[in-house]
Amino acid sequence: MSGHASQRRRSGSALPLSRRELLRWSAAGATGYSLSGWLGALAARAAEEPANRRRSCILLWMPGGPSQTDTFDLKPGHKNGGPFKEIATSVPGIQISEHLPKLAQCMEHLAIVRSMSTKEGDHTRATYYLRTGYLPNGPIQYPALGAALGKEMGVDGAELPNFVSIGPQTFLSPQAYSAGFLGSRYAPLVVGAPGQTELKVENLALANGVKTRQFNSRLELLESFEKQFIDAHPDGTALSHQSAYAQAVKMMRSTAASAFDLSGEPAALRDAYGRNQFGQGCLLARRLVEQGVPFVEVSLSSAGNNNGGLGWDSHQNNFDQVKALSGVLDPGWSTLITDLKDRGLLETTTIVWMGEFGRTPNINQADGRDHFPNAWSVVVGGGGIKGGQVIGRTSANGMTVEDRPVNTAELLMTVCRALGVDPMHQNMSNIGRPIRLINPDAQPIKELLS
Repeated sequence: MSGHASQRRRSGSALPLSRRELLRWSAAGATGYSLSGWLGALAARAAEEPANRRRSCILLWMPGGPSQTDTFDLKPGHKNGGPFKEIATSVPGIQISEHLPKLAQCMEHLAIVRSMSTKEGDHTRATYYLRTGYLPNGPIQYPALGAALGKEMGVDGAELPNFVSIGPQTFLSPQAYSAGFLGSRYAPLVVGAPGQTELKVENLALANGVKTRQFNSRLELLESFEKQFIDAHPDGTALSHQSAYAQAVKMMRSTAASAFDLSGEPAALRDAYGRNQFGQGCLLARRLVEQGVPFVEVSLSSAGNNNGGLGWDSHQNNFDQVKALSGVLDPGWSTLITDLKDRGLLETTTIVWMGEFGRTPNINQADGRDHFPNAWSVVVGGGGIKGGQVIGRTSANGMTVEDRPVNTAELLMTVCRALGVDPMHQNMSNIGRPIRLINPDAQPIKELLS
């Protein structure tokens, strides 16, 4: 294993909502929040206990499986290496792809795990495995990581949801994006479906022609029917359905929904993130984390504004596709890091970059790389993570892990520990069997935890 520790500044700076902060939020379009509501409670807690600000997680999900050999584990001089060159980073001794120059300057905040070995090479199974921590198992409906962690880290009564998914590409494995046995109460709020260039939350406004009074009357009627049904059938499904509707109505009535409006952000900042769904999704993730949403995921599956492709699944023309995708990934991710840092949020926000597997080091006849779960890379950083290091090592040809193999459960347990979540916590499954957040046989990657 090669390790490159860096000295990270730990200012322990407070996060009080000063007059300057309030003015900045106002400039960003955050005025209008009710201090008697959720944001007011967060502000009071942040001012009184700045060192104990609740943690959040941002998952940058790369559907299709990105090539580690062309991003974070290049093999220069070997026939498997391809045409991309390595460049130095802000941490001496660590090199990454030339097409990620802005991320290279953020390396002190990031740690590369180059020794992932997960054994599942099918899109559906691998997506489910990496996103839930469990392989598909008969009748048990495992929840996505965002649902499970959102439940653990969320605040009861919050006006914003605990789990937001931006631009998800779900067709590979729909169940891997669901709340599973946790129920619809913990399902993700989806923003910006594939193919949409605008990020928006559907159905927050009243239907055309429906007045507030009519809406309230209809809602009262629905609540009456629901109460009668639940009185007769007080099971988890009915209660979860009721809770999900209540959360939706709360968002419709809340000024907190303006968090999804990016129009108040400075144009220069929006340009820095990138005027595409992924870049603007990263900006939205920052806004949501800033307002206490515990889990946000942003997907990148296309290099254009149209997010309907699956570019990381690069069986053909791998190098053109990875270069184009890197051109979207680099500004979005690097600006997210610096923006979080500038706002005092990076210390409490854990960032995870991964797909369901990597790509074959050997190049096929179509100038592409195929599915490869045996030896690939994941990147983590931010809150709870010791940045500026590499965990594990692959062979010179990239085909095998030579040092410190890491499996799925170990990675996800590390994420839980970084977030301050007990991975041994149990939830009752849909078949009446308690299930831990993470497989209890795993151990966290201790070198990563700060």
